[in-house]
Amino acid sequence: MKTMKIIALPLMALVFLSSCVSVRVLSDYDKEADFNSYTTYAFYKTGIDKAHISDLDKKRILKSIDAELSSRGMVKSENPDILVSIFTKEREQVDVYNNYWGGGFGWGWSPWYWGGYGPGWGWNSPAVSTRTQGSLYIDLIDAKNKELVWQGKGVGTLNNTKNIEKKEQRIREFVSEIMSQYPPGNTSSVQTTSK
Repeated sequence: MKTMKIIALPLMALVFLSSCVSVRVLSDYDKEADFNSYTTYAFYKTGIDKAHISDLDKKRILKSIDAELSSRGMVKSENPDILVSIFTKEREQVDVYNNYWGGGFGWGWSPWYWGGYGPGWGWNSPAVSTRTQGSLYIDLIDAKNKELVWQGKGVGTLNNTKNIEKKEQRIREFVSEIMSQYPPGNTSSVQTTSK
């Protein structure tokens, strides 16, 4: 019994570590743009409408972007300096862990069977898990010349949850980490964070 506890401990640590979620952030920008001159913004409906996510999640993302830009002293305007657009990508990622210590079917002894073929615990029972990895892009477009001046990208695991509060929190984390890169040269920029 002690052996099982010692072997199960690394598995529990693996589960705990996999629950620590990170957002990887990248940004790119036009070196010629004067970011100090951008004080007003509006959402670019044409671009946002093309994002392949639910309207509810779009609202959550836009609300988070609005909060981030407002915290930088920017104001929504009918005659904006920049237009804000978003788009998303997602893909299913499948992870297979070999030498997983867990239940499975196979030959050998188990507490329920005295040998033969039946359920039991042992090595070489592969564990398979799937997760959705998503990318959120936030584009800032110069409203006068209609050119992209800044793009932020966040990549991380999406929590497919029915808990609306957790979903909203995860969206706020994504947006906050991406927007930490704006404006370029922002001293609070962080490349990767763990939550």
